[in-house]
Amino acid sequence: MMELKGVLPAVRSMKDFDKILESSQEHIILLETRLSQIDSMVKYAKQRNKKVLVHVDLIQGLKADEYGIEYLIRVAKVDGLISTRNNVISYAKKKNVTSIQRLFALDSHALEHNIKIINTMRPDYIEILPGVVPGLIQEVYEKTGIPVIAGGLIRNKEDVQSAFENGAQAITTSQVELWDFTTAKTK
Repeated sequence: MMELKGVLPAVRSMKDFDKILESSQEHIILLETRLSQIDSMVKYAKQRNKKVLVHVDLIQGLKADEYGIEYLIRVAKVDGLISTRNNVISYAKKKNVTSIQRLFALDSHALEHNIKIINTMRPDYIEILPGVVPGLIQEVYEKTGIPVIAGGLIRNKEDVQSAFENGAQAITTSQVELWDFTTAKTK
């Protein structure tokens, strides 16, 4: 399992992808891309010594079944998978690829239900959305023992700092101006 900490750039466009390739960031999270772009994006990123995590649920043209996940791991050679789907997390774990289970904190019932599933699946990381809810990060960590990543609605440096202060190991954001934010305390 790779260690994820600090601010993790989440890329939504080719313009942002080009920016992150030129940065000192070690990790790239690919969001909202097309299956036809994955191979070349991963190849370019690896040429720049970047680790690539993909949000499986947002890849257009990919069926998130065993064969689609196998393609991402064996052919595209991604370093990690992010998903809300248990089958994706299970397959990533079987193939020793970093797994990040996305958890949407909609209400108390959904939170408790997702924590039960996560305690069964045991992903490498949990990404909580929205990542700006005080106290939720620590609660999820205490109930699972799995490192927490805060994502969603992280809009400014104060949101980043607050997430770290509330126990997040890492932050995901598509806000380009936050990608180099390094003054936050990280575990």
